[in-house]
Amino acid sequence: MSSSNPYIPIPVEISKIINEVDTNDIKTFRLTFLRKEDEKRFKYLPGQFAELSIYGKGEAPIGIASSPTETGCVEFTVQRAGTIVPGLVTAALHDMETGGKIGLRGPLGHPWPIEFLENKNIVVVGGGFAFTTLRSLINYMLHQDNRSRFGEITVIYGARTPGLLLYKDELAAWEKRDDIKTIITVDKGNETWTGREGFVPAVCKEVAPSPYKAVAVICGPPIMIKFTLPVFFDLGFYKENILTSLEMRMKCGIGKCGRCNVGYKYVCSDGPVFSLAELDELPRDF
Repeated sequence: MSSSNPYIPIPVEISKIINEVDTNDIKTFRLTFLRKEDEKRFKYLPGQFAELSIYGKGEAPIGIASSPTETGCVEFTVQRAGTIVPGLVTAALHDMETGGKIGLRGPLGHPWPIEFLENKNIVVVGGGFAFTTLRSLINYMLHQDNRSRFGEITVIYGARTPGLLLYKDELAAWEKRDDIKTIITVDKGNETWTGREGFVPAVCKEVAPSPYKAVAVICGPPIMIKFTLPVFFDLGFYKENILTSLEMRMKCGIGKCGRCNVGYKYVCSDGPVFSLAELDELPRDF
């Protein structure tokens, strides 16, 4: 936690807004700290989240989309959820412009287990909007100071249409690198799409990543995960080596409100990152 009082947001300014998709309802907000001491204290790892607050509207928990290897700012990719609760905060944020001031509370939650991932082959599987903290992890692993700590990196990412793919420039850059295998797919292409078509589970089966010394990190819509997990089980991945995030269960962020509990676990303080083996010990209500 960057502040001694976890309830007090720290002030940040919107320095850049990137419209990610053709539907204009997903934007990446680059935030810069108004006080240098806050920037120094805001230490995070991929997989963590923070609460974004707007005066008079409330706050919303959002996964951190940037990598801690990027200095001077922190980024959040936010989907506009609507104009009524629970989308009040995201709608207000989408209506803001560069130079606007908001609050930032965090970092919160447990990150992707970096030490556990070291010296292993990493298979990252993402679908749609749930690619944000995966992007953070990928950029962290690809950084020149970190790349040697990890084995082969395979990324399989899909969206419904080409216009709904996030981070298009970065995807193109990853495809050109020889130290990462990037497979991009869409459910249905358009007249300009020359890439792969197919659902993520089918593409995972086709790519067939080896389970040897490997960990799969999977985030996406529930229906995608439902049909992707059996593919990895068939490939020989154990539940201990399959990680996911329950970020959508986030509420207050510090385990006080009790609204994110799954059995005896509080997702915001015990997660949001869990292995499938850990989730097997919890009630099936997540």
